[in-house]
Amino acid sequence: MSEELPLIAAIEAGGTKFVCAVGTGPHDIRDVTRIATTTPEETMAGVTRFLSMAKSKHGPIAAIGIGSFGPIDLDRNSETYGYITSTPKPGWQFTNVVPMLHDRYHVPIAWDTDVNAAVLGEYLWGAGQGMDPLVYITVGTGVGGGVLMNGQLLHGLLHPEIGHLLVPPPQNSSAIQHACHCPFHKSCVEGYISGTSLASRWGVKADSLPPDHPAWEEVADVMAHALMNLTLSLCPKRIILGGGVMSQEHILPLVRGRLTKLNNGYLRVPELDRGIDDFIVSPGLGARSGLLGALALGKYELDRHNNGAAAPVGV
Repeated sequence: MSEELPLIAAIEAGGTKFVCAVGTGPHDIRDVTRIATTTPEETMAGVTRFLSMAKSKHGPIAAIGIGSFGPIDLDRNSETYGYITSTPKPGWQFTNVVPMLHDRYHVPIAWDTDVNAAVLGEYLWGAGQGMDPLVYITVGTGVGGGVLMNGQLLHGLLHPEIGHLLVPPPQNSSAIQHACHCPFHKSCVEGYISGTSLASRWGVKADSLPPDHPAWEEVADVMAHALMNLTLSLCPKRIILGGGVMSQEHILPLVRGRLTKLNNGYLRVPELDRGIDDFIVSPGLGARSGLLGALALGKYELDRHNNGAAAPVGV
């Protein structure tokens, strides 16, 4: 009889909701719950209730993997390691996440951004298999991006903050007459095309806008500028666009077309011409990219804790 695989808890900590699960791998998810992101105290209480229930129901949890909205502190030597830091989300600035969970459960905990978790999930099991470098961008309540390069999740000065890339205002758009909806910047991707920004500018949620609404040309223009910059600087083999705003069927063709125009024949590669449908794609894991990526983070952290060996993908 084969040895039973360790049970991992996965937490996708998003700006709208926390999705929590326990399982042993992508094909063995035993429980999932969704918790509204309200106050840190209320939301984290919901997380601990779920983890305690899962432990009672399924047995000991061996490790926890967390992919969180950011910015977050990834420096293990920092006094605020495991904290959400200067987030624009009201009430969540400098929220203690990892130390609190570690003090309660005493298991190895992996900690990264929700979009780095998503790019890892897609690389292992989704639309990014065999694609390195790989970029994943989500456009929902906010905008974030994760990068995998040379088999490693990209960390450096901090972590990728693709949502705050500075871009020109959308062409021929009402956005020119309206302030960018970002408390830090006057002209960034998130400030123009996040679901929050679109709702503020147009008065309704993005999924309520018809396909011929001018908002979608705005979204395509801003996203294409961001993708052009990422393509020129990181040279990814594939870019995956996820999140509620990007799930509209008509938006990817608009983004691809605008990106081709911005390139203007400079990079003479098939990915920016006849192969662009395979260069800019939707997530292969659908809405599960971040959650399964968080589970993978937890598995790798457990391996590091038990064996002292580097993970197949850096975390």
